[in-house]
Amino acid sequence: MVAKAWATAQEKEKKAVDELFFSNESVSLCLLVNRRAKTMRVIDFRAGPSEAKRKFVHALAKREGVEKMYTLVERDEVGTWAKLGFIKEGNIPGFYKRSDAFMLGCLPSAYVPPAEPTTSEVRIAVAKKKTRLEMARLAMPDLDLAPPPPPDLDDEDEDETGPVDTRAHDLAEKTLVVAKKRAKELAGKGANVPVKIASLSEADARKAAAAAVKAGRALTAFEPFGRDFERRYFSLTARGGFELVVSTESQSCFGNAFVELLVAPKGEADKPIYVAALAALVAKLIADGVVSCFSLVPSDDVTLATAFVANGFRRTGLLQSHMAVGAARKDAMIFSRKLANPADE
Repeated sequence: MVAKAWATAQEKEKKAVDELFFSNESVSLCLLVNRRAKTMRVIDFRAGPSEAKRKFVHALAKREGVEKMYTLVERDEVGTWAKLGFIKEGNIPGFYKRSDAFMLGCLPSAYVPPAEPTTSEVRIAVAKKKTRLEMARLAMPDLDLAPPPPPDLDDEDEDETGPVDTRAHDLAEKTLVVAKKRAKELAGKGANVPVKIASLSEADARKAAAAAVKAGRALTAFEPFGRDFERRYFSLTARGGFELVVSTESQSCFGNAFVELLVAPKGEADKPIYVAALAALVAKLIADGVVSCFSLVPSDDVTLATAFVANGFRRTGLLQSHMAVGAARKDAMIFSRKLANPADE
């Protein structure tokens, strides 16, 4: 009854609701559906793998037209989500202040559910096992053949990375190599570009985001990444009429910040000013006591990657088909940077 009532209510609000809840005796989940980017973050309130959880998550992704599912977990839950069809794609150092977060993703269109053995296959396997045990007893009567304990479902020795799209990784690697080279060539030049940073109202930020989406340039529309967060908006300006709208989503209990730049550079000419703008934002975050920050960059955007590399960010992951920029789906590189050491507190 709970599931039916939940589904009916959500169908009525399908176009407006981004945060969906589901709970029964088997699963307890919150699903954040980004309808613009067609992504869905899974937040699990009941740890551990289960067939019911796997089926529900994949069924809902199909119903909502989602093209990418992902979840953010601590290290001990990585193995669990690998068993549910998710692939480890990266990590965010210091996301939980004193520990890292791991991002796992799944492309519903490419997911193949595990084959369930037929009744005859199960019977054959059981018969073979009984035969082997009986032969062992006859050969070694003193051998202890007590059944072993059940396997640990959270065993992390199992392969968690899954299949790798080599073309996607090759493109990201090529982008990073060029970005590192250009960041070295640019060293010190961005500091000569004066940038002013000012708080921006949510209404003005949303207006700018709507215009960027309409123009096909938006990297984000400032949709929620998580729950129970504080979101701030800033305007970074420089001479010549340059303005970059950015936003940070933070959880004060962890001291982290998800940094979102509304648009990417138009070309190479914007590179020094983006380096300077990002430096100004990082200085603001450090002054505000943020411990770690991260951002997502299209894997083919050398200029934007250069700005992050020049500001001390490291690539810590690659999220397949994670971003929607204009009419295109793009892989996203995770760029992360620790701003403070919480152990010094």
